[in-house]
Amino acid sequence: MAMAGVLKSYYTNFGGVIAMGTVHAEITLKNLADEVRVKDGHLKEEDVRSITVQAVVDTGAASLVINEEQCQTLGLGIQEERQARVADERWVFCKITEAVEIHWKNRRTTCPAMVIPRAETVLLGAIPLEGMDLMVNPGKQELTGVHGDEIKFLVL
Repeated sequence: MAMAGVLKSYYTNFGGVIAMGTVHAEITLKNLADEVRVKDGHLKEEDVRSITVQAVVDTGAASLVINEEQCQTLGLGIQEERQARVADERWVFCKITEAVEIHWKNRRTTCPAMVIPRAETVLLGAIPLEGMDLMVNPGKQELTGVHGDEIKFLVL
């Protein structure tokens, strides 16, 4: 099932032809509660539940979207259920998890994940992108730091 708002980045190639593509990023997702237990000395680092996935960068999605199997692998607790609109404009019930730690290169952030039934693709949405001070470079079709290699945050 395709998800709504998948970012298409536009660029001009050397022949002047406009092409578009989807931006992907390899991210690691970790169970934040496990990370806290490691810091408290109640769990070994190697026992932290985590997965590394190829995510679609979707600036039209609000948060992180995962499927039920990934939620179970990470051992995430469910905080609530809500309705969400998917790509074909249908409304589906989804679960909202406890916080997930998201890693991309030298950056990390935390946010809840939306568990969409049968989602085929992990979506990395606007909230975690902002949390890691990232943006899409459409010319290179890749993620890049908003402020280069320096991580800055806007506090209002």
